[in-house]
Amino acid sequence: MSATDKIKNTGQSVVGKVKEAVGKGKDDERLETEGRADQTSADFKQAGEHVKDAFKH
Repeated sequence: MSATDKIKNTGQSVVGKVKEAVGKGKDDERLETEGRADQTSADFKQAGEHVKDAFKH
């Protein structure tokens, strides 16, 4: 996994966590759901990068 991809995925996950927390605090289900979706997307991207790395070695 390239360092750039890892940073982007981590950033997306952090943004998702913040959105989720703000959504919970404001009782905004849409924002909370969007935050969870961002985190899930970042997790899938990281998993894909791990698979690619496994085949490189």
